[in-house]
Amino acid sequence: MNKALTLLVALLLFSSPVWSGEEAKATDKPSMSASQTITMSAVVEAINHETREVTLRGPEGNTETIVVSEEARNLDQVSAGDVVVAEYVESISIEVFANDGMEPGVGELAVAGRSEKGEMPGMAAMDSVVVTATVEEINIEANTFKLKGPGGEIEEYTARNPENLKKADVGDLVVITFTEAVALSVEKTAVE
Repeated sequence: MNKALTLLVALLLFSSPVWSGEEAKATDKPSMSASQTITMSAVVEAINHETREVTLRGPEGNTETIVVSEEARNLDQVSAGDVVVAEYVESISIEVFANDGMEPGVGELAVAGRSEKGEMPGMAAMDSVVVTATVEEINIEANTFKLKGPGGEIEEYTARNPENLKKADVGDLVVITFTEAVALSVEKTAVE
């Protein structure tokens, strides 16, 4: 496994509570997180190693033929009957912090890796975008708040939970993290 793939696995296993399913540390400021995972598998029905065409059969019997790019290593390791497993994870977290003078901003982290030469084909990739905004106004009576985003724009929102407005202050920093991760692997079927 190469370094990028190892880093991705470490991030997935040991990063924020969004990934681990644990509750976030209790604070007096509002926070929320949500995630969803989709796992799919398909059986290799046919493979042409010269043209790199692979026909996959899904769990409901539907088939799809794709041409695998040269980026996919070790296609020669794959044969009919092998199982392709794909897992997609999407998560979002929103946390409010007391602000110590930070300005709104945006940042992105992307990491990807693939299997080493000679191993079964596999890859993993993760992309996280972090957007910060500052609380410009809170209107408890109207159940609304305004955030100043990275471009200086000010947008008004309605609070889903009015109690959260009482826990936030004008000037607080709102950190929104959106993460997408995908992992793809090929597993040999058991020899009978």
